Amino acid sequence: MKFSERLNLIQPYLFAELDRIKSEKEAQGADIISLGIGDPGFPTAPFVVEAMKKAVEKPENHQYPPYEGTSEFRSAMADFYKRRFGVTLNPKDEVLALIGSKEGIAHICMAVLDPGDVLLYPDPGYPVYKIGAAFSGAEGFPMPLLKENKFLPDFTKVPENVARRAKMMFLNYPNNPTSASADLDFYREAIRFAKKYEILIASDNAYSEIFFDENNRPPSILSVEGAKDVAVEFFSLSKPYNMTGWRIASLLGDAKAVNALGTFKKNIDSGTFTAVQEAGAVALREGDGFIAEMRKVYKKRRDKMCEGLKSMGINIEPPSCTFYLWAPTPGGLSSMEFTKTLLDKTGVMVTPGSGFGQYGEGYFRISLTLPDHRIDEAVERMKKASLVVK
Repeated sequence: MKFSERLNLIQPYLFAELDRIKSEKEAQGADIISLGIGDPGFPTAPFVVEAMKKAVEKPENHQYPPYEGTSEFRSAMADFYKRRFGVTLNPKDEVLALIGSKEGIAHICMAVLDPGDVLLYPDPGYPVYKIGAAFSGAEGFPMPLLKENKFLPDFTKVPENVARRAKMMFLNYPNNPTSASADLDFYREAIRFAKKYEILIASDNAYSEIFFDENNRPPSILSVEGAKDVAVEFFSLSKPYNMTGWRIASLLGDAKAVNALGTFKKNIDSGTFTAVQEAGAVALREGDGFIAEMRKVYKKRRDKMCEGLKSMGINIEPPSCTFYLWAPTPGGLSSMEFTKTLLDKTGVMVTPGSGFGQYGEGYFRISLTLPDHRIDEAVERMKKASLVVK
């Protein structure tokens, strides 16, 4: 039996491949400390779990949910954006519930792009950006994120003929995998570029609540005047409330683009379980204190791991946001060579930067989502391995 040619466009999914390698090592009896996948190791906020228990018991929540999301969840999402970012959104047509931001990121490509269009995407970046373009038949054009440019794309380096064919652009700040942040001046520049070439900006804002300086909170692109003319933003409940398995997020912003994705989704899914939306609304309304406590834990882990890396000769500045560290590979090793060497010698697994794109080569990513004692053990193992010549 032959299957769709689309499947031939897919390289082995990075995290699935890392899981396979990890499983093989564990089957051989190795104790693997995986610092690869960014899945918070904490349980979901207790008050959210309690809200979910009550919501599940309601018979009215057992039916199909509204395609666009419940009015309660969309209003809670709009209220959160007003409180957190100062952004005013109409819950009726500027907020859409998603089954996690991953599906929204993939499906907005199908709703916006046609064969022959160009999608601009950050490299290194979340692999789904590029896959979304491929599945829609569009051409993906990478925007390099380089250290010398603070891991921000340089729009002046996008060729004129590419910019004129571009129909959509993904941005992601705070950034995965580089942990870089963006300010409002950068977003203003992005919006000017998008308006000039009639490009829809799709901002992936999954990590905005994982920051370590109260006086320098990551902004939303929607905070910029006129942003809603050309931009939408994905906001996920996964990272701030430890709800990765719950699969709930939102698309917010430009009503036309929100409607386009909503129309597409009506024909391929039946929405997010109403009880999950009810619990999600509680998280958005009551979760600020919970998030603040999580930030303290991640900051402590960040500092500990940065000190450990520096003691091995790997220089890294502590990032101001996200729970990732993006570090250069030592000794001239490639990303994959370093990852495999580290795993073989220490049982510590990190993510090779090359898995996030060609401009990720020469780096590796560490996720700080494991419990403190495992972070401590990973640091000690890496020190003893003597992988770095000082």
